[in-house]
Formats: sequence, C-alpha cells, structure tokens
Amino acid sequence: MNRKLVLAYVDSLRTDMLHRAIAEGRAPTFGRLVERGVLVEDCVSSFPSVTPVASAEMVTGCRADRHWISGMNWYHRVEQRYVEYGSSIEASRAFGIFRSLHDLVYNMNLAHLNPGIETIFESLDDRKVRTASTPFLIYRGRHRHQVSLSGLTGKAIEAGLLKFDYGTWGPKEFFYGDIYASMQTPCKASSVPGRRDAYSACCAAELLSHDRSDFLLLSFPDNDNFSHRHGPAASVKSIERADACMAEVIRAAGGLDGFLTDYALILLADHAHTDVEKPLALIDSMAERWHVLQPSEDRPETAELAVSPTSRAGHIYLLSERRNPARHRAVREHAAATEGVELIAWLESDGDPLVREGPGLGGAEQPLAVVESEGRRLDFRPAELRGAGRVSRRKSRKGDRETVTDRRGAGWSISGNLEALGASVEAGQIEMGDYPDGLGRLYSALTAPHAGDLMVSARLGYECLDWGGAAHIGGGSHGSLRREDSEGPLLFVGCGPASPDEQPQWGLKDVVPVIREHFGLSRE
Repeated sequence: MNRKLVLAYVDSLRTDMLHRAIAEGRAPTFGRLVERGVLVEDCVSSFPSVTPVASAEMVTGCRADRHWISGMNWYHRVEQRYVEYGSSIEASRAFGIFRSLHDLVYNMNLAHLNPGIETIFESLDDRKVRTASTPFLIYRGRHRHQVSLSGLTGKAIEAGLLKFDYGTWGPKEFFYGDIYASMQTPCKASSVPGRRDAYSACCAAELLSHDRSDFLLLSFPDNDNFSHRHGPAASVKSIERADACMAEVIRAAGGLDGFLTDYALILLADHAHTDVEKPLALIDSMAERWHVLQPSEDRPETAELAVSPTSRAGHIYLLSERRNPARHRAVREHAAATEGVELIAWLESDGDPLVREGPGLGGAEQPLAVVESEGRRLDFRPAELRGAGRVSRRKSRKGDRETVTDRRGAGWSISGNLEALGASVEAGQIEMGDYPDGLGRLYSALTAPHAGDLMVSARLGYECLDWGGAAHIGGGSHGSLRREDSEGPLLFVGCGPASPDEQPQWGLKDVVPVIREHFGLSRE
C-alpha cells in the first residue's frame, strides 16, 4: 500500500486569504506544504455552495443529484416537513433543537444521504484500510459506534434532558464532539466555535502518534464561523489558528519530514466566503402572496409553498396547484423580482414547468433546465458528444439549439441568451467565468430528489434570512453559484496530479477518485 493519507479540510478557506496568511508569516505550516505540493487555486464547490452539500460531494465524489443532500435547509416531500441542519441557533430553535440535532448528526448520514452510493470511508473500510475522522458532517462508514455518555451531551442523556441515544455507522476511529468517540483521549470535546479546531487536532495527533489510521479526514471548521462573524478579509487570524493546529498534528507524526515520509496530504476548502451587507428576505417576500408553510405548522396540506433559504441560495417548493403553469410562472416572477435575487432556475418537461409531487422526476428522464437573470433566459440539458470537440446546431420548435462542451468536457445542448450566465462560446466550448461549471452544478442541483421546484442564487452582498430571521450582515457568507462563493484551494502533497493543469477545471467531486487511486482502488 502507498503512504497513508490525510484529507485535511479548512471550512471556507479562500485561496487569496491562504496566500496572504502565508506571505505575512502567519501560516508557516501551510506555506511549507504548499512549497512541497501541487496547488489548484480554483477548485469548484457544489451548488448550493454550503457545507452539507459540499461535504457530501467531498466524500462521495458525487453531486446532489446522486448524494441527495440539497442544502442547509430543504423540504422533505415524503415526510411533509422541513429539514434544518443548523443554519443558525435561531433557526434550530424555530424547528426545535432536538429535531435539528437529530437531522444534523444522525439523519443526514443514515436517512438523507443516498444509501445506494458509497462514501470513501465505506469503500476503504471494505478493503480493510483503517479509516478515521475528526468531527465532519458526512461520516458514514462500516463500523458501529454508540453514543458516548461522557461530556455535557452524555450527562444530558443520562439525566433524561436529551433523548439522543442513537448508535451510528462511521469510520473505524470516529470522533464527533462528545456525542461519539471510538477511543479514549485526553482531548476536551467542544462544540463552541473557535475551539473545535483544537479538538480535531488533539484527536488527530492521538491517532497519528499511536498509528491508528491509514486514512484520516481531519476537519478544521472554525474558520467558517470566524469569517461569518468578521468577514473573509479578517480570516487570516483564523487561518493562523488552523495552521497551528495542523502543525500540532504534524509534530505528532515526527515533524514535517517524518509526516511526509509516512503520509500523503490533500488540503482543501468546501467553499469560499463573500461579504454580506444586506438581507434577502425570501421567506417574507413569498409570504406576501402565498401561504408559506411555517416551521411549527401541523397541517402542511393547507400551505401553498415551502421556502428553504440556504445561506446565499434558496429552494422554493410548490405545494398546491402543482400542475398549474400559471402558478409556477407567478411564483418565479415574484421570486425573480425579490431584492437580492440574481438567478432563478427550474426544470421543464415537454415545454411545461416540471413540478414534483415526490422526490423523483416523475418520468422526465432528461428534463430541460432553465436559468433566468434579468429576463434573459438560457435553457440546457446534457448532450452526447459525437467526436471530440464536435459542435452541432439544429433547429427546434423553440429556435436554434447548439451543442457545446464545458471546461470539464461535458456536453450540453443549449438555447437562449448566454448572458443569463455571463457565458460565451468559442470553438464549441462554453466559458462561464462568473459561474464556474455553472451548467453542471445547476443541473445536478435542480435534478436532485430534494431540490425545490425553483432555485434562487443571490446577488453579491446579499444573504437569505433563515427561518430564525438570522443572517451574517456585516460578516461573510456563501451558497450562491457565483465564483466568489464557489472557488477555493486544493493542495496535493505526495499524491494526485503532478501539475494543476492535468485537468482544465477541478471540483470537489474530483477528490474521491484521487483518494481511491492512492489506495489502489478503481477511480469509479
């Protein structure tokens, strides 16, 4: 077997802020790793570019259409309720702290994540590779873990204050704060932002110093909270703290030379952050004209819409008059006119809006996706390419269609106004500088089983108010299709490509194939 591997993740790490921290001497460990590795400057995130969706992509190698996680908040059509993963403490209170905790910790992995695909933990567990993870949202593996009765959570369970006694399935060595811990350590669990990186580093150092893992997912989540509060330009301070935690882990493996002798490393972010100056009141806007399902409502059949803000993006679900094209048009026109909305997208089948009654696509095998911005419409669907780089144009009853390739080599049949995505086509290749991999990310998001019937992406400077009325005004946030939210660093040391140019465009979904190849598994 090759060297062992650490997949280190720094939540919301921006490439420019990483370079700044290194240049100022505040991230010397990251700096030395960059010097020894291959750095991709602009790895593309998921859409919505939020942590649950991105984390699922990072450990499955699939997008939302296949892994099924659609946002921080989404509407469960079968259970007729919202799923809330903790957009804010206020949002969690609106839905019930226990319900949000149960969805976040347990259901996300064992009920919401597609059981028909493998996580990298499961793939490696099946090959007897020793897997491990510090606290990370997507952790499903082959090893059973019971709830820990230590710490505040354990005391609350024993006292009957918290009814959370669900065992789960994860990697061989598994740490999730004071809820799950596969081995005793001197590490003090903390869910307090600003202290979680230190807990991850402590657990990882214990694992490495005792040689307890071959593959370790090492999570540093604190940069996200710091950037939410203070803005991405201030994040050098939290990057400095993450760097110190990374140094602690490397010391436990014998210093940098010893670490890189025994371990390969992949360092990445799930998404980036942009400044937030104004609220996008998506819920209130839709409630001006329609009955929007409320968090505590016990008669969902009476509501007309469900609205799921997910940071700088959002889902809108039609609950009544689903088959009425006029209702669909009225909802999307109202949403598009809401202050702060930049893009609105939906699916069509046989010329009519596709509105789902359940989580499937209702027999529409390859629906048309539509994106609209300021009245400019572009529609697209996957297209089979016939010969490398070949471009085809044909007439349809709705006008000219053109087959193009994107930077990832995927083929698309498109029609309409390219300006809807700020796109251009040259020699058969479509470029979307402001919305990297815009067609692929939108299509996977829209065709995901739990996607809204309509999706919105916010303008720069705006963030959706969540169901607790919270947003990060004056700080930073993420979630939109824009590159400013969606591009982050991806560093390979001792594995992966010899040059970042080996692929024209890297994305989070490309990480799992590199890990599989490193451990001698097929890339698929």
